Amino acid sequence: MRNFTLIAFLFFSISNFAQIKGTITDDKGNPLPFVSVFEENTYASTTSNEQGKYQLNVKEIGKNKITFQYLGFKTQKIAVDSGSKTITLDVKLQEESFALNEVVIDPKNNPANAIIRSAIANKKENSDKTGRYTADFYSKGMFKVKDLPKKILGQKVDLGEDMASNLDSTGTGILYLSETISKVSLEKPNKFKENIIASKVSGNNRGYSYNTAALSNYDFYDNTLDFDVKMISPIADNAFSYYKYKLESTFYDDNNQQINKIKVTPKRDKEPVFEGYIYIVDDSFAIYAIDLDIKGYRMKNEFTEIMNLKQSFSYNSKNKIWSKNAQTLSFNAGIFGVKFSGNFNYVYSNYEFPASFDKKTFGNELVAFDLNANKKDDAFWNEIRPIPLTIEESSDYAKKDSLQTIRKSKKYTDSIDAKNNKFKVWDVLMGYDYKNTFRKYSFEYKGLLNISSLSFNTVQGFNLDTGFSFKKWNEEEGKSTTISTTFNYGFSDERFRAIGEFSHRFNNINYATIWGSGGTKTAQFNGAEPISKFINSISSLFFKDNYMKLYNLEFVQINYGQDIANGINLTGRIGYEQRKPLFNTTDYSFFKKDDIYSSNNPLAPDDFTTPAFDQHHLFKALVTSRINFGNKYISRPDGRFNFKDDKYPTVYLSFEKAFAASEKKYEYERIGASVLYDLSLGNKGVLGTNFRAGKFFNAENISFIDYRHFNGNQTHIGTSERYLNVFNMMPYYSNSTNDSYFEMHSEYNDTGFIMNKIPLLNLLKSTMNIGFHALAIPDRKPYSEFTVGLDNLGFGKFKLFRVDYVHSYQGGIQQNGVVFGLKILNALD
Repeated sequence: MRNFTLIAFLFFSISNFAQIKGTITDDKGNPLPFVSVFEENTYASTTSNEQGKYQLNVKEIGKNKITFQYLGFKTQKIAVDSGSKTITLDVKLQEESFALNEVVIDPKNNPANAIIRSAIANKKENSDKTGRYTADFYSKGMFKVKDLPKKILGQKVDLGEDMASNLDSTGTGILYLSETISKVSLEKPNKFKENIIASKVSGNNRGYSYNTAALSNYDFYDNTLDFDVKMISPIADNAFSYYKYKLESTFYDDNNQQINKIKVTPKRDKEPVFEGYIYIVDDSFAIYAIDLDIKGYRMKNEFTEIMNLKQSFSYNSKNKIWSKNAQTLSFNAGIFGVKFSGNFNYVYSNYEFPASFDKKTFGNELVAFDLNANKKDDAFWNEIRPIPLTIEESSDYAKKDSLQTIRKSKKYTDSIDAKNNKFKVWDVLMGYDYKNTFRKYSFEYKGLLNISSLSFNTVQGFNLDTGFSFKKWNEEEGKSTTISTTFNYGFSDERFRAIGEFSHRFNNINYATIWGSGGTKTAQFNGAEPISKFINSISSLFFKDNYMKLYNLEFVQINYGQDIANGINLTGRIGYEQRKPLFNTTDYSFFKKDDIYSSNNPLAPDDFTTPAFDQHHLFKALVTSRINFGNKYISRPDGRFNFKDDKYPTVYLSFEKAFAASEKKYEYERIGASVLYDLSLGNKGVLGTNFRAGKFFNAENISFIDYRHFNGNQTHIGTSERYLNVFNMMPYYSNSTNDSYFEMHSEYNDTGFIMNKIPLLNLLKSTMNIGFHALAIPDRKPYSEFTVGLDNLGFGKFKLFRVDYVHSYQGGIQQNGVVFGLKILNALD
């Protein structure tokens, strides 16, 4: 009922709008894009498009004064007096005549510095004036690709027929175009609610736009703005530590208020800083406009070349408030010779500044989409859209929308599938994919020569996987089903092993999912698998170090999980396991052929005859809960999308029980808890922490498999983005326990705060990591590690490496070493 009332009110408002439209050019007839257009002393506003065309909806046309505001040009205020419902008003803007009023720039008494100091001193007052509001919001976003090559690194680029049809013969075209209409409520510092009334995606009448107000709220009155890293505002409290300022000119707006155009220049190139211009109103020292560039390497995003953010503010003389009426975010990016560009336009209008909000206004729901938000017709959009479409955008909508019906037809999808589903003789070896797009299912055969699965360990020797999988999905209902089998063969132990898996997701609202698996496989003693197959293969074949210790597991298990409340997910599992010890069957390696591998017994690496445990079986049950405090979410008709609130930690609680074992001694209970938290230090970096604790009960004689094993690392190779779940130099099974335990991992990343200030080293564009790791268990000396290193290392745009110096200490034994982080290895397992 609430949505119906809102839509009815919106249509009533549209029907009572009058419209002023036209083209804005300079005095030579060149169109001016993104000119702010608004009605004086109201909050009806819009901007012109790339071709200078605009359309402004006002309540009525009588004696309106329409303001045209554009940086570098004189602001024009034009009175409109007509009873017509729609009028055309073309405007020519004259370039601004800037002046400095003969001010002499004295390095010791820089007038720009005085203005910025006043802006900093007054920013709380100016920010508070717009600290609580509702507004209408419109956005239009577009991604384009330019000069897409036929091949990248020798490999043919295949975008698929649907995507390829968007590009012309030069590999240029629009990849994504969308629009959003919404109603926004905001109360600083962090209360926000957005209701999406209309959403349109070119070529997808079931799609939902992602360019929302929630993801585009950039406030320069804040000390930092979030662009992957915390960027320093030119009027931050500590801005003078990062910027130099120059008063380039002054001019007067249509309200006869003096505007100061100040050039913003970084003091150090590699800092998270902007550069460009900020326009400050004299006397009130409010922001008049923003025109700032962000270089990609300054926000640790090497693929982005440059991003530009423009904002314009309009003044209401009745309440003396400067409010943002328009924002434009554009960027250029590239990789492998492919150039991308994006442009997002935002219009804020019809502000209201209530004294307070109802207590129910704000909650954990950040964004809500009306049920039929993506089903508005062209008449609706043509009436309400504040920024006219360009010829290119209109053409893209017309082309993709007309092709949509064809592309979703059974005849079309079957023809595309038939082309891609052709079976070739070598597919028996290399693998084969089959897809039925119309009926929404697919089949995959991995091939007999699934080289990506090839690995080596001393139990199986070289081993290879193959298998089959089937998937069926329904995006509208959020359902998906997957069934798969994996067959593994070890060439040294000459044994086939096979497992089967299935999963079914019921919806995208509470993410109710059931999944299960069963079969036979080799498993690591530590179920978290701290050493990957790839790293173990390299370590064994090249250095004769077989750190991976395996046992044979025959099992069947079933799991069920879902969100049971906002931010709370509960998962349960029950399964049967039969465990058998395994022994080395090969001594093969590429090098060090005279050396001997350690045994497959993690408790006795020099004992090649005694197994680590006796064969046995048991049942195990596990219940785990994940709690995200303050969890926020976006509600869409096709699902709910959660966003962790960074102000709060994530907590995991678990209870595990082993029962009905072949012998009573293998049965036990265990409780566990962990707390993960990232403490944001603004532009000074982030401190990540991970605390874990647990306790076993009735576990004096349980199998070593069921001990609590900790993620060690003896390879000196790191594979994760962050080291908040690993001890960098601890042997894999040296501290395993069947008693209580407490482990702590902490890591401070300066995000460039320190490294950006060190001469020469700042050329690396890297970040510094300082870490501390500790483990405490009964009857053993505590283990601790201190680390310091550099992250974000690499070549050109590829920052895939990390190097850390590690010092460890336990019971008087100290070790020192270096861990080389190769984050690209995440994709190889």
